[in-house]
Amino acid sequence: MSEPVTVHADDVRWYADTFERVGHNVESAVLGKRHVVRLALTCLVSGGHLLLEDLPGTGKTMLARALAKSLDCSFARIQFTPDLLPSDVTGVTVYDQSHGEFSFHPGPIFHTVVLADEINRASPKTQSALLEVMEEGHVTVDGQTHGVGSPFMVIATQNPIEQAGTYQLPEAQLDRFLMRTSLGHPDAESTEALLAESRVRDRAAGLTPVVGATEISQMAKVADMVHVDRAIISYVRRLAEASREVPDVRIGLSTRGALAWIRAAKAWALAEGRGHVVPEDIATLAHPVLGHRLLMASGAAFGGVSPDEVIDSLLAQVSVPRDRA
Repeated sequence: MSEPVTVHADDVRWYADTFERVGHNVESAVLGKRHVVRLALTCLVSGGHLLLEDLPGTGKTMLARALAKSLDCSFARIQFTPDLLPSDVTGVTVYDQSHGEFSFHPGPIFHTVVLADEINRASPKTQSALLEVMEEGHVTVDGQTHGVGSPFMVIATQNPIEQAGTYQLPEAQLDRFLMRTSLGHPDAESTEALLAESRVRDRAAGLTPVVGATEISQMAKVADMVHVDRAIISYVRRLAEASREVPDVRIGLSTRGALAWIRAAKAWALAEGRGHVVPEDIATLAHPVLGHRLLMASGAAFGGVSPDEVIDSLLAQVSVPRDRA
Protein backbone atom coordinates (compact mmCIF):
# COMPACT_ATOMS: atom_id res chain seq x y z
CA MET A 1 0.00 0.00 0.00
CA SER A 2 1.57 3.28 -1.11
CA GLU A 3 -0.70 5.82 0.62
CA PRO A 4 1.11 8.41 2.77
CA VAL A 5 1.62 7.44 6.41
CA THR A 6 -0.50 9.52 8.77
CA VAL A 7 1.48 8.76 11.95
CA HIS A 8 4.65 10.73 12.62
CA ALA A 9 7.82 8.63 12.49
CA ASP A 10 8.74 9.66 16.04
CA ASP A 11 5.38 8.40 17.30
CA VAL A 12 5.88 5.10 15.50
CA ARG A 13 9.30 4.63 17.12
CA TRP A 14 7.99 5.61 20.56
CA TYR A 15 5.07 3.20 20.26
CA ALA A 16 7.21 0.30 19.03
CA ASP A 17 9.78 0.90 21.76
CA THR A 18 7.15 1.10 24.51
CA PHE A 19 5.39 -1.99 23.18
CA GLU A 20 8.70 -3.88 23.18
CA ARG A 21 9.61 -2.82 26.72
CA VAL A 22 6.30 -3.98 28.14
CA GLY A 23 6.46 -7.20 26.15
CA HIS A 24 9.99 -7.94 27.33
CA ASN A 25 8.91 -7.40 30.93
CA VAL A 26 6.00 -9.82 30.58
CA GLU A 27 8.18 -12.37 28.78
CA SER A 28 10.55 -12.50 31.75
CA ALA A 29 7.72 -14.21 33.64
CA VAL A 30 6.08 -16.09 30.74
CA LEU A 31 8.99 -17.73 28.97
CA GLY A 32 8.93 -18.67 25.30
CA LYS A 33 5.53 -17.12 24.52
CA ARG A 34 6.49 -13.96 22.66
CA HIS A 35 3.69 -14.18 20.09
CA VAL A 36 0.96 -14.64 22.71
CA VAL A 37 2.38 -11.78 24.79
CA ARG A 38 2.27 -9.51 21.74
CA LEU A 39 -1.32 -10.52 21.08
CA ALA A 40 -2.23 -9.65 24.68
CA LEU A 41 -0.60 -6.22 24.38
CA THR A 42 -2.35 -5.63 21.06
CA CYS A 43 -5.68 -6.37 22.77
CA LEU A 44 -4.89 -3.91 25.54
CA VAL A 45 -3.94 -1.07 23.21
CA SER A 46 -6.93 -1.79 20.95
CA GLY A 47 -9.34 -1.48 23.86
CA GLY A 48 -10.27 -5.15 23.52
CA HIS A 49 -10.47 -8.19 25.73
CA LEU A 50 -8.58 -11.49 25.60
CA LEU A 51 -9.81 -15.05 26.06
CA LEU A 52 -7.13 -17.61 26.94
CA GLU A 53 -8.27 -21.17 26.38
CA ASP A 54 -5.95 -23.98 27.34
CA LEU A 55 -5.37 -26.90 29.66
CA PRO A 56 -4.63 -26.23 33.35
CA GLY A 57 -1.03 -25.42 34.20
CA THR A 58 0.00 -23.82 30.92
CA GLY A 59 0.47 -20.30 32.30
CA LYS A 60 -2.83 -18.56 31.52
CA THR A 61 -3.13 -16.91 34.91
CA MET A 62 0.59 -16.11 34.96
CA LEU A 63 0.30 -14.20 31.68
CA ALA A 64 -2.59 -12.10 33.00
CA ARG A 65 -0.79 -11.30 36.25
CA ALA A 66 2.50 -10.54 34.48
CA LEU A 67 0.77 -8.10 32.13
CA ALA A 68 -0.98 -6.37 35.03
CA LYS A 69 2.25 -6.17 37.03
CA SER A 70 3.97 -4.54 34.04
CA LEU A 71 1.44 -1.69 34.11
CA ASP A 72 1.20 0.93 36.83
CA CYS A 73 -2.53 0.43 37.25
CA SER A 74 -5.08 -1.48 39.30
CA PHE A 75 -5.64 -5.22 38.96
CA ALA A 76 -8.31 -7.62 40.24
CA ARG A 77 -8.79 -11.35 39.97
CA ILE A 78 -12.26 -12.88 39.98
CA GLN A 79 -12.35 -16.64 40.53
CA PHE A 80 -15.39 -17.82 38.62
CA THR A 81 -17.26 -20.64 40.36
CA PRO A 82 -20.74 -22.15 39.92
CA ASP A 83 -22.09 -20.19 42.90
CA LEU A 84 -20.71 -16.79 41.80
CA LEU A 85 -23.44 -14.17 41.45
CA PRO A 86 -23.59 -11.26 38.96
CA SER A 87 -23.43 -8.80 41.88
CA ASP A 88 -20.16 -10.44 42.97
CA VAL A 89 -18.71 -9.13 39.72
CA THR A 90 -20.37 -5.76 39.13
CA GLY A 91 -21.07 -4.59 42.68
CA VAL A 92 -24.20 -3.93 44.70
CA THR A 93 -26.27 -1.04 46.04
CA VAL A 94 -26.69 -1.12 49.83
CA TYR A 95 -28.59 1.04 52.29
CA ASP A 96 -26.37 3.16 54.55
CA GLN A 97 -28.28 3.62 57.79
CA SER A 98 -25.89 6.25 59.13
CA HIS A 99 -26.59 8.55 56.17
CA GLY A 100 -30.10 7.35 55.40
CA GLU A 101 -29.38 6.72 51.73
CA PHE A 102 -28.39 4.02 49.28
CA SER A 103 -24.80 3.84 48.10
CA PHE A 104 -23.10 1.78 45.42
CA HIS A 105 -20.32 -0.58 46.45
CA PRO A 106 -18.29 -1.34 43.30
CA GLY A 107 -17.32 -4.91 42.52
CA PRO A 108 -13.93 -6.19 41.34
CA ILE A 109 -14.77 -5.32 37.74
CA PHE A 110 -13.81 -1.70 38.56
CA HIS A 111 -10.10 -2.12 37.85
CA THR A 112 -7.90 -1.50 34.83
CA VAL A 113 -7.00 -5.15 34.24
CA VAL A 114 -9.46 -7.78 35.41
CA LEU A 115 -8.64 -11.48 35.37
CA ALA A 116 -11.78 -13.58 35.00
CA ASP A 117 -10.23 -16.88 36.00
CA GLU A 118 -11.91 -20.04 34.71
CA ILE A 119 -14.81 -18.01 33.36
CA ASN A 120 -16.59 -21.07 31.99
CA ARG A 121 -17.06 -22.52 35.48
CA ALA A 122 -19.65 -19.86 36.32
CA SER A 123 -23.28 -20.04 35.26
CA PRO A 124 -24.34 -18.38 31.99
CA LYS A 125 -26.22 -15.75 34.02
CA THR A 126 -23.03 -14.68 35.80
CA GLN A 127 -21.02 -14.79 32.58
CA SER A 128 -23.60 -12.46 31.05
CA ALA A 129 -22.90 -9.90 33.77
CA LEU A 130 -19.79 -9.02 31.78
CA LEU A 131 -21.61 -8.27 28.52
CA GLU A 132 -22.38 -4.60 29.18
CA VAL A 133 -19.06 -3.64 30.72
CA MET A 134 -16.99 -5.39 28.03
CA GLU A 135 -18.86 -3.64 25.24
CA GLU A 136 -19.62 -0.22 26.70
CA GLY A 137 -17.14 0.27 29.56
CA HIS A 138 -19.76 0.68 32.27
CA VAL A 139 -22.18 -1.32 34.39
CA THR A 140 -25.79 -0.60 35.30
CA VAL A 141 -26.92 -1.51 38.81
CA ASP A 142 -30.41 -0.63 40.07
CA GLY A 143 -30.90 1.75 37.15
CA GLN A 144 -27.67 3.67 37.80
CA THR A 145 -24.78 3.60 35.33
CA HIS A 146 -21.20 3.45 36.63
CA GLY A 147 -18.17 3.77 34.34
CA VAL A 148 -15.12 1.58 34.89
CA GLY A 149 -12.67 4.06 33.37
CA SER A 150 -10.08 3.70 30.63
CA PRO A 151 -7.98 1.78 29.84
CA PHE A 152 -9.94 -1.31 30.78
CA MET A 153 -9.28 -4.93 29.84
CA VAL A 154 -10.77 -8.28 30.77
CA ILE A 155 -8.48 -11.28 30.45
CA ALA A 156 -10.56 -14.42 30.81
CA THR A 157 -9.21 -17.93 31.12
CA GLN A 158 -11.11 -21.09 30.46
CA ASN A 159 -10.41 -24.78 30.38
CA PRO A 160 -11.49 -26.87 27.39
CA ILE A 161 -15.22 -27.40 27.25
CA GLU A 162 -14.78 -31.18 27.45
CA GLN A 163 -13.80 -30.90 31.11
CA ALA A 164 -16.42 -31.59 33.75
CA GLY A 165 -18.09 -28.71 35.57
CA THR A 166 -17.87 -26.13 32.77
CA TYR A 167 -20.44 -24.10 30.83
CA GLN A 168 -20.11 -22.97 27.25
CA LEU A 169 -19.79 -19.20 26.86
CA PRO A 170 -22.81 -17.53 25.20
CA GLU A 171 -22.28 -16.53 21.60
CA ALA A 172 -22.78 -12.84 22.42
CA GLN A 173 -20.11 -13.12 25.10
CA LEU A 174 -17.59 -14.72 22.76
CA ASP A 175 -18.04 -11.95 20.21
CA ARG A 176 -17.05 -9.36 22.83
CA PHE A 177 -13.58 -10.85 23.15
CA LEU A 178 -11.28 -9.21 20.63
CA MET A 179 -9.09 -12.31 20.49
CA ARG A 180 -8.95 -15.89 21.66
CA THR A 181 -5.68 -17.74 21.84
CA SER A 182 -3.84 -20.42 23.79
CA LEU A 183 -0.37 -20.67 25.24
CA GLY A 184 0.37 -24.36 24.92
CA HIS A 185 3.30 -25.99 26.65
CA PRO A 186 6.64 -24.11 26.51
CA ASP A 187 9.38 -25.25 24.17
CA ALA A 188 12.29 -27.39 25.36
CA GLU A 189 14.60 -24.46 26.14
CA SER A 190 11.96 -22.56 28.11
CA THR A 191 10.86 -25.68 29.97
CA GLU A 192 14.42 -26.39 31.11
CA ALA A 193 14.83 -22.76 32.19
CA LEU A 194 11.66 -23.01 34.27
CA LEU A 195 12.72 -26.30 35.82
CA ALA A 196 16.18 -24.92 36.64
CA GLU A 197 14.52 -22.07 38.56
CA SER A 198 11.91 -24.22 40.30
CA ARG A 199 12.58 -22.36 43.55
CA VAL A 200 10.78 -19.34 42.03
CA ARG A 201 7.13 -20.14 42.66
CA ASP A 202 5.67 -16.90 41.32
CA ARG A 203 7.62 -15.41 38.41
CA ALA A 204 5.21 -12.48 38.09
CA ALA A 205 5.61 -11.37 41.72
CA GLY A 206 8.97 -9.71 41.13
CA LEU A 207 7.93 -7.67 38.11
CA THR A 208 7.87 -3.88 38.33
CA PRO A 209 5.67 -1.54 36.26
CA VAL A 210 7.09 -0.39 32.93
CA VAL A 211 4.35 2.03 31.85
CA GLY A 212 1.23 3.56 33.35
CA ALA A 213 -2.35 4.04 32.25
CA THR A 214 -1.46 7.38 30.64
CA GLU A 215 1.06 5.76 28.29
CA ILE A 216 -1.41 3.03 27.34
CA SER A 217 -4.04 5.65 26.53
CA GLN A 218 -1.50 7.56 24.44
CA MET A 219 -0.57 4.38 22.57
CA ALA A 220 -4.26 3.84 21.81
CA LYS A 221 -4.52 7.37 20.39
CA VAL A 222 -1.50 6.81 18.16
CA ALA A 223 -2.97 3.50 16.96
CA ASP A 224 -6.20 5.27 15.98
CA MET A 225 -4.21 7.38 13.48
CA VAL A 226 -2.66 4.41 11.67
CA HIS A 227 -3.50 4.47 7.97
CA VAL A 228 -5.64 1.67 6.53
CA ASP A 229 -5.75 1.66 2.74
CA ARG A 230 -9.12 1.22 1.05
CA ALA A 231 -7.79 -1.97 -0.51
CA ILE A 232 -7.14 -3.37 2.97
CA ILE A 233 -10.64 -2.40 4.07
CA SER A 234 -12.05 -4.13 1.00
CA TYR A 235 -9.90 -7.18 1.81
CA VAL A 236 -11.37 -7.48 5.32
CA ARG A 237 -14.90 -6.95 3.97
CA ARG A 238 -14.46 -9.70 1.40
CA LEU A 239 -13.06 -12.08 4.03
CA ALA A 240 -15.99 -11.34 6.33
CA GLU A 241 -18.53 -11.89 3.57
CA ALA A 242 -16.81 -15.08 2.46
CA SER A 243 -16.94 -16.43 6.01
CA ARG A 244 -20.74 -16.14 5.96
CA GLU A 245 -20.98 -18.21 2.80
CA VAL A 246 -19.03 -21.27 3.97
CA PRO A 247 -21.44 -24.25 4.15
CA ASP A 248 -19.85 -25.57 7.35
CA VAL A 249 -20.22 -22.19 9.10
CA ARG A 250 -23.56 -21.39 10.76
CA ILE A 251 -22.65 -17.78 11.66
CA GLY A 252 -19.74 -15.99 10.03
CA LEU A 253 -17.80 -12.91 11.05
CA SER A 254 -19.97 -10.11 12.42
CA THR A 255 -19.54 -6.41 11.71
CA ARG A 256 -18.28 -6.01 15.29
CA GLY A 257 -15.68 -8.67 14.55
CA ALA A 258 -14.55 -6.96 11.34
CA LEU A 259 -14.17 -3.63 13.17
CA ALA A 260 -12.18 -5.35 15.90
CA TRP A 261 -9.95 -6.91 13.25
CA ILE A 262 -9.11 -3.50 11.79
CA ARG A 263 -8.42 -1.96 15.21
CA ALA A 264 -6.15 -4.83 16.17
CA ALA A 265 -4.31 -4.62 12.84
CA LYS A 266 -3.56 -0.93 13.48
CA ALA A 267 -2.03 -1.66 16.88
CA TRP A 268 -0.10 -4.63 15.47
CA ALA A 269 1.27 -2.60 12.55
CA LEU A 270 2.71 0.02 14.92
CA ALA A 271 4.37 -2.69 16.99
CA GLU A 272 6.04 -3.82 13.77
CA GLY A 273 7.35 -0.29 13.24
CA ARG A 274 4.89 0.81 10.57
CA GLY A 275 2.33 3.61 10.48
CA HIS A 276 0.12 1.74 8.01
CA VAL A 277 -1.53 -1.67 7.84
CA VAL A 278 -0.40 -4.29 5.33
CA PRO A 279 -2.17 -7.53 4.31
CA GLU A 280 0.26 -9.57 6.44
CA ASP A 281 -1.10 -7.85 9.57
CA ILE A 282 -4.61 -8.98 8.67
CA ALA A 283 -3.46 -12.54 8.02
CA THR A 284 -1.38 -12.73 11.21
CA LEU A 285 -4.37 -11.77 13.34
CA ALA A 286 -6.92 -13.88 11.45
CA HIS A 287 -6.90 -16.92 13.73
CA PRO A 288 -7.03 -15.15 17.12
CA VAL A 289 -9.68 -12.67 15.91
CA LEU A 290 -11.89 -15.04 13.88
CA GLY A 291 -11.45 -18.43 15.55
CA HIS A 292 -14.05 -17.93 18.29
CA ARG A 293 -16.42 -15.90 16.11
CA LEU A 294 -17.04 -18.53 13.44
CA LEU A 295 -19.86 -20.69 14.74
CA MET A 296 -19.74 -24.03 13.00
CA ALA A 297 -22.75 -25.92 11.69
CA SER A 298 -23.81 -28.97 13.69
CA GLY A 299 -22.46 -31.39 11.09
CA ALA A 300 -19.07 -29.69 10.74
CA ALA A 301 -17.59 -31.36 13.83
CA PHE A 302 -18.62 -34.80 12.59
CA GLY A 303 -16.96 -34.00 9.28
CA GLY A 304 -13.74 -33.00 11.00
CA VAL A 305 -13.95 -29.35 9.90
CA SER A 306 -12.56 -26.83 12.40
CA PRO A 307 -12.69 -23.01 12.46
CA ASP A 308 -8.92 -22.90 11.92
CA GLU A 309 -9.29 -24.90 8.71
CA VAL A 310 -12.02 -22.55 7.52
CA ILE A 311 -9.83 -19.52 8.24
CA ASP A 312 -6.89 -21.02 6.34
CA SER A 313 -9.22 -21.68 3.42
CA LEU A 314 -10.55 -18.12 3.46
CA LEU A 315 -7.04 -16.64 3.46
CA ALA A 316 -6.10 -18.89 0.54
CA GLN A 317 -9.21 -18.17 -1.54
CA VAL A 318 -9.77 -14.42 -1.06
CA SER A 319 -7.43 -12.38 -3.25
CA VAL A 320 -4.80 -10.36 -1.37
CA PRO A 321 -4.31 -6.65 -2.17
CA ARG A 322 -1.05 -5.83 -3.89
CA ASP A 323 1.12 -2.73 -3.70
CA ARG A 324 0.14 -0.10 -6.16
CA ALA A 325 2.55 0.73 -8.91
